[in-house]
Amino acid sequence: MGIDGPPPAGTTGRVRVRAVYPGSFDPFTPGHLDVVGRARTLFDEVVVLVAVNGSKHPGVDEERRAAAVRASLPMGWTSVTVAAWRGLTAEYCLRHGAGVIVRGVRNTTDLQTECRLAAMNQSLGVPTVFLPAQPELAAMSSTAVRTLGKSLSRPG
Repeated sequence: MGIDGPPPAGTTGRVRVRAVYPGSFDPFTPGHLDVVGRARTLFDEVVVLVAVNGSKHPGVDEERRAAAVRASLPMGWTSVTVAAWRGLTAEYCLRHGAGVIVRGVRNTTDLQTECRLAAMNQSLGVPTVFLPAQPELAAMSSTAVRTLGKSLSRPG
């Protein structure tokens, strides 16, 4: 029972929560997949938001990256959707009824950067939840995966 009494008849009294997990996902890594998998157990819906970041220069556009993310998700994850977006993550959240941003953090450097972004998003009305990387996935970044992929694809 809450402060205002019991929930109305026919309701569970629980608010559904849509979370947004933003990133450039160039490429989508096992670490990203792990964060999505854990987020889907915490929230009713998870939107993997393939964002455009002006400081990054991905190999393919956001629509193709979004398609690659969709192809990486297990079929049974029906509460997870993928969207491409150009703009502030907080703006997407406010327009689409998402109540929280999810961010994965691998180390203290990530955490410092993410805390600054979280403060900005909080000032815009959207809180952030941090999910620490699993130890076996913490060393893997999209940059490392891209670099390794380029090295393996070179003749030699």
